[in-house]
Amino acid sequence: MSFVSFLKIFLLFYRVYYLSLEFYMGRTLQNTMVNLALENACDEATYQLGLDMEELQDIEEDAGLGNGGLGRLAACFLDSMASLGLAAYGYGIRYEFGIFNQKISDGWQVEEADDWLRYGNPWEKARPEYMRPVHFYGRVEHTAEGVKWVDTQVVLALPYDTPVPGYRNNIVNTMRLWSAKAPCDFNLKDFNVGGYIQAVLDRNLAENISRVLYPNDNFFEGKELRLKQEYFVVAATLQDIIRRFKASKFGSTEFVRLDLSTLPDKVAIQLNDTHPALAIPELMRILVDIEKLSWEKAWDIVVRTCAYTNHTVLPEALERWPVDLFQNLLPRHLEIIYEINRRHLERITKLYPGDVDRMRRMSLIEEGDVKKINMAHLCIVGSHAVNGVARIHSEIIKNTVFKDFYDLDPEKFQNKTNGITPRRWLVMCNPGLAEVIAERIGEDYIRDLDQLKKLLDFVDDDVFIQDVAKVKQENKMKFAAYLEEHYKVKINPRSMFDVQVKRIHEYKRQLLNCLHIITLYNRIRKEPSKSWTPRTIMIGGKAAPGYHTAKMIIKLITSIGDIVNNDPVVGERLKVIFLENYRVTLAEKVIPAADLSEQISTAGTEASGTGNMKFMLNGALTIGTMDGANVEMAEEAGEENLFIFGMRVDDVEAMDKKGYDAVSYYNRIPELKQAMDQISGGFFSPAQPDLFKDLINMLMHHDRFKVFADYEDYIKCQEKVSALYKNPKEWTKMVIHNIAGCGKFSSDRTISQYAREIWGMEPTLEKIAAPDDPR
Repeated sequence: MSFVSFLKIFLLFYRVYYLSLEFYMGRTLQNTMVNLALENACDEATYQLGLDMEELQDIEEDAGLGNGGLGRLAACFLDSMASLGLAAYGYGIRYEFGIFNQKISDGWQVEEADDWLRYGNPWEKARPEYMRPVHFYGRVEHTAEGVKWVDTQVVLALPYDTPVPGYRNNIVNTMRLWSAKAPCDFNLKDFNVGGYIQAVLDRNLAENISRVLYPNDNFFEGKELRLKQEYFVVAATLQDIIRRFKASKFGSTEFVRLDLSTLPDKVAIQLNDTHPALAIPELMRILVDIEKLSWEKAWDIVVRTCAYTNHTVLPEALERWPVDLFQNLLPRHLEIIYEINRRHLERITKLYPGDVDRMRRMSLIEEGDVKKINMAHLCIVGSHAVNGVARIHSEIIKNTVFKDFYDLDPEKFQNKTNGITPRRWLVMCNPGLAEVIAERIGEDYIRDLDQLKKLLDFVDDDVFIQDVAKVKQENKMKFAAYLEEHYKVKINPRSMFDVQVKRIHEYKRQLLNCLHIITLYNRIRKEPSKSWTPRTIMIGGKAAPGYHTAKMIIKLITSIGDIVNNDPVVGERLKVIFLENYRVTLAEKVIPAADLSEQISTAGTEASGTGNMKFMLNGALTIGTMDGANVEMAEEAGEENLFIFGMRVDDVEAMDKKGYDAVSYYNRIPELKQAMDQISGGFFSPAQPDLFKDLINMLMHHDRFKVFADYEDYIKCQEKVSALYKNPKEWTKMVIHNIAGCGKFSSDRTISQYAREIWGMEPTLEKIAAPDDPR
């Protein structure tokens, strides 16, 4: 049998299902042209028609169906799964409104609805023939024939398919997103003339399920609509999985599988965080209630099929659903979760007799004023593999947050360090750098990013150093022109572009960046004649609409910018810009132009980060803490080639035990005191002197993320950055070391590890022959 024939059979019979409530895809046109090797042909065709390809690309809306890292990771993974020849499907929700558009009005964030489907979506294809019913509410009957979930409210799940092309391998996978539709008889069973109108209007209640993406990143909001969304995607997807499993094609022969015991041998379900955790009780319900398998047999199938990726250790981000909400919305699933928990605790009791505290810690049900279901515990118990997303994060999971579960089943726990697709995040967004690299080492690195190590042979090559520096300067000029056109801001393209773009969150410490800006500003004003390294500091990111502190941080950044940018003493030596409406498409512009990447979270709080990898691949140097994937980036490029500062995880833990005293730092460090006094005294908000009192109070008395503890080291590290930037050749050599160390951070490597170590599949870079291919 030829490899191609084998691969075709393999694709038909082993499938990966990647379940995620978020897919942050951005635009599709250029990415598709890159993966299909059609860029030149399409450029020529549009030119012949008198059109401009860049203008055409700018018409496309971002598919912003995600909040940040988790949703963008899912998008990178889809690209890699297709490029590695894996038969994989992404399953999620087709939100009518994605992540909100951010406007800045008088320095404040204002949210606008993202009506991305207003003019249609040419990439999707509705598949009404695969529409599936999803049930809510109702009650449970225990009968002689088995358990029945009855008197439910039905919502229909209508699938829309989007093609996901692999990189030049003739493979196209599918992302299937579900849209909620009311059935024809929704609320119409009993009506009179007046009630009929209301009954038709009530169809919106059903269709609201897929209306809007919840805009929280690393924060759990326990609303009924969100739980409906989580069950909706899971219920529709599992029906699809089982339909596809039962009805398979083998060449020209069709057969129906009735034996579900082989499901784990043919199907892998990856849960992207706890959002699709209901896949575990839902699959149990299907196997026990509908397929009539024994509990033991069904549970074995579920555990061997499902795997769980953890994305955060922040307590406020972990999902804990009230039992009462479950009882009302999903009564059968609550019964199943209680039974899973009963058997789980029975096992704990046998292994640790008398250890009541351990049982309490490990229970799926948290007792208290409001009984809650711990969804992370459900995922761990119901999966055969549990992984963190960077080595340090996976160790924290094992040693602290889920230590009891690691002690119980150490073989379940793995690490899968995140990655990014080099197709979008180099070839597409930075073609100049991609070409300079290809001239030295060929184009194969695009499929095998480890080949970037070959660039170390050119680290002292003056021509290569000049080429890399030239590309960076061109990208900066282009981005400066973009800012001038869209933001009406004029910046010095020769200044250092110091960039921090990510969701606004206390743990990501945009406030530490603010304190550096103020310190630098004060130093320039104190010694205006000194030779300062010019900087343009850009901060961008969205704050969750209900996150007061994050919104205040945005107002502080814009207020600092108003003072700094209009101070004639400072001039062009320091500019502060808030990048409005940061999204995938803006990232593709700013990342290739950045000189310095700010990755400054408190050690132990950022699970991985992927923006850090994008900056590294595009020739920016990193200033960062030893947190998330920064640790592995420092290993790969050499710690001397990053600007590492601040406390390590052990230092943070030690400080937690001793107690963090912000006031002592304030009293001891004059520049910190000056900066804080300026904020609290109204220097940056003269019309409203106490505007930032909440931020001041938080930093001084309630700062979980210890901004002041890392301030001094951060400032000193920034001085090293400024000094090196004055030596362009040495700066660029450090850049080359970083690019050469990026191989590990391809999502191809990440997905290959998922495939081999969790899903039991073998990835391949082989190309499937096209029908007219003479091979």
